[in-house]
Amino acid sequence: MTLSEDARTLWQTAEALALQARAVSPSARTLPPLLFFTDPARTPDPLATAARLPPGAGVVYRHFGAGDAPQVARALRAATRQAGVRLLIGQDAALAEQVRADGVHLPERDLHRAGDLRAARPDWLVTGAVHGEEALAQAALLDAAVVSPVFQAGGASAAKPALGVACLAALCRLAPCPVYGLGGLTPANVEQLLGTGACGIAGVEAIQAAFSAG
Repeated sequence: MTLSEDARTLWQTAEALALQARAVSPSARTLPPLLFFTDPARTPDPLATAARLPPGAGVVYRHFGAGDAPQVARALRAATRQAGVRLLIGQDAALAEQVRADGVHLPERDLHRAGDLRAARPDWLVTGAVHGEEALAQAALLDAAVVSPVFQAGGASAAKPALGVACLAALCRLAPCPVYGLGGLTPANVEQLLGTGACGIAGVEAIQAAFSAG
């Protein structure tokens, strides 16, 4: 598959971050370098993006209560399995079980569930959202924390102030688990994450735009 220039920039930067993180943290070696977060409003056709992600990447399907969530999740499971991409379900462990996903992504308010999920499904990846230093105290049982917003972002993070690269680096040093950067990342700014200690990148619209292109 031929990637667009923007897709190559995102993927190569994600891989470079993953290599840096794996050199100092063995737990980072099992993580996808890049996570595509879906959103019913901002990513209306997540299958088109999921099918074009490089092998080893990951998709986090967030349905936010959509009525067609089981059907979309099953279609994403088929597409990600064919592409060699891992699938995590946002918050909904029952749906993750139903479609045989590779794990669950927890919103920050549900980080306390990580221990139970890991005990019940030690084979799953369990990631969680973190928006500042206070939440890191609940991240010890996560496989990875997804810190946002690094830059000014859209969606639910639009009202949150950007953390900035220096803050991301500080959180990476404090975190008890590997950290992804999320929020406002684009091909034009993503290389600023190199050297922060992040284990990879996560995104919504920028990944959709880059990997949906032919």
